[in-house]
Amino acid sequence: MNATPDFYVVREGDSLSKIAAMFHVTLAQVRKWNPQIKNPNLIHPGQRVRVTEPTAVPVSDDEPFPGKDFFQSSVSSPIIEVMGWRLIEEGCSAYPDEPDLQWSEADRRSYAKWQEKLGFIGSDANGIPGRNSWEKLHVPALHMSE
Repeated sequence: MNATPDFYVVREGDSLSKIAAMFHVTLAQVRKWNPQIKNPNLIHPGQRVRVTEPTAVPVSDDEPFPGKDFFQSSVSSPIIEVMGWRLIEEGCSAYPDEPDLQWSEADRRSYAKWQEKLGFIGSDANGIPGRNSWEKLHVPALHMSE
């Protein structure tokens, strides 16, 4: 991958120092770019950490809804993994381990739990994201450069 994402999604065992090293920046830079992290020793899986200097161009905090056709077993995308971490944060995990890039039955079952948590029933809780439930999940935007 040639592009450097603006944000990194924390995984189990990560530390800010380790993340800084992965992106060839200093710990001081990572701390400056992430003032919301009050305790640098306390980060958790699924949390987003900015790993590049913020630009003056405003960007949305949430990943836009990619459309229903996006959610198929043939699709592999960082958006799916980040969505999975958000579902775990919301207590809606049906993952046997950790979410990954590939859309799977575990993603569908987890998303169905999210839809049910929102009060959807029947075919509205089928595990396929729709715009309404997606926007309520607040999947962090990846802002990956081309």
